[in-house]
Amino acid sequence: MTDTLSLLDIIEDTVVDGPGFRVSVYAAGCSHHCPGCHNPQSWNPSNGHPVAVEDIVAKIADNPFANVTFSGGDPLFQVEGFTRLAQRLKETAGKNIWCYTGFRYEEILASNRLSRILPYIDVLVDGRFDPSRKQEGLLFRGSSNQRLVDVPASLRSGKVIPWEYNPYP
Repeated sequence: MTDTLSLLDIIEDTVVDGPGFRVSVYAAGCSHHCPGCHNPQSWNPSNGHPVAVEDIVAKIADNPFANVTFSGGDPLFQVEGFTRLAQRLKETAGKNIWCYTGFRYEEILASNRLSRILPYIDVLVDGRFDPSRKQEGLLFRGSSNQRLVDVPASLRSGKVIPWEYNPYP
């Protein structure tokens, strides 16, 4: 697997990319080119800079209060490296991991290459941003066609299971 990722940035202590305090890892590269994308500079992979997976793990694993979100760009355009990163974060720190992608869960599941990341993802925010379906108050997503997928439950059941927000588990 790839040991280096092309990243735009790593943002610590964010609260907008999933519940609680999170570290967001922003991938460089995306060919979905969604109209109205909030981060169009992320489309070009050359806008990123190389960062070793182990350096990212070292930066994140020691923060006991933050979980992780992969965003971008689209992390699945570098799926091998993000799979390695997710695997290492689960093994070393037991992090809860969210992943934003323009791919639909069903597309990912049908791909031998893309689906390798799924066992390490807790919630997948799937689907391309659609400005015609933008709504105020949507939880952790930009348009109503995007889904919050409970990946472990979906893998167990063989169908898409929505993630349910419970601020008081």
